[in-house]
Amino acid sequence: MSHDARVRYDGGSGGGARLAHLSRIICAPETVARVFRQSVRMSTETASVSTLPLSTADTASPAEIANAAVHTRGLSKVYKDFWGRDKVRALDSLDLTIHRGEVFGLLGPNGSGKSTTIKLLLGLIFPSRGTASVLGHAAGSTEINEKIGFLPEESYLYKFLNGEETLKFYGRLFKIPSRELKKRVPALLDTVGLDAKARKRKLREYSKGMARRIGLAQALINNPDLILLDEPTTGLDPIGTREMKDLILSLKEQGKTVLLCSHLLADVQDVCDRITILFRGKMQTLGQVKDLVQVKDITQIQATGLTPEQIVEVQEYIKRMGLNNATVTHPTTTLEDLFMRIVREKTAPGGSYTSSDT
Repeated sequence: MSHDARVRYDGGSGGGARLAHLSRIICAPETVARVFRQSVRMSTETASVSTLPLSTADTASPAEIANAAVHTRGLSKVYKDFWGRDKVRALDSLDLTIHRGEVFGLLGPNGSGKSTTIKLLLGLIFPSRGTASVLGHAAGSTEINEKIGFLPEESYLYKFLNGEETLKFYGRLFKIPSRELKKRVPALLDTVGLDAKARKRKLREYSKGMARRIGLAQALINNPDLILLDEPTTGLDPIGTREMKDLILSLKEQGKTVLLCSHLLADVQDVCDRITILFRGKMQTLGQVKDLVQVKDITQIQATGLTPEQIVEVQEYIKRMGLNNATVTHPTTTLEDLFMRIVREKTAPGGSYTSSDT
């Protein structure tokens, strides 16, 4: 009898070096949720002092700014009361550069400045201070509107239109030729998982999940270079959530830039290259997901096919090195992976496990 085993212990790097010949040694990943809680707690404890390390400050060159998908410098938004006094500082001195072709995650609790940032980038509101550029142009410029796709948290679409009519309507707003629309509309509906029956139904008959799907198709109708997604998996079942994440990754493969706002931290961890966490309008951390979620002082050793006797021998070897707090466990999958495996196993070959009613 053999097992997949995972050996995990706290300690210095010396023991890890001595065990290098036994198996591959990697740093155990921590969840984004823990990093998120740490950033919020640190910001709360330090009041107005930002926890952003100096090394992550904006140092983009003029050439990098021109080639960036999004660049902000000192971007701030203050809402004032009737008398013109500062009421709410929604965003405070945001310095951010999002590279073209990456999936970037914008995280934060309610009221942290995420929606304000998106509105500023879209030109829906004006900054109190600072600058923002999108695709090499000033935010809000009409020159880049046709290159941006936006899926808001709540899609307000015309309920009396069906799915096909909705996409054709927005396609005409972008002045897409009719011949091109005839090809693009059915392709997008297939991409977001709306079948032939669903695309003929009125939007007022759509479920929450179907509304998110048609909203995403609407955001992609103009084949944008930059896609802003605000809570894209809201209302989707696990199948729809997995398909949404696969679609985001496929957009990246096409060279698109995706700015993702979500409260579902596991989804962000699965698809994003880099993230930033906002709290009380200030940036708290910024970096690669894999770097932010690693626990540096814990080493993890993975091996396949170990017998129970070999596992005991490994434990004894570790103890002889003076590391008595080591644990041997088996790696676990995620509920999403388990769910998808069961659904696929129960789906007939060549059949579809998606439904237009989700």
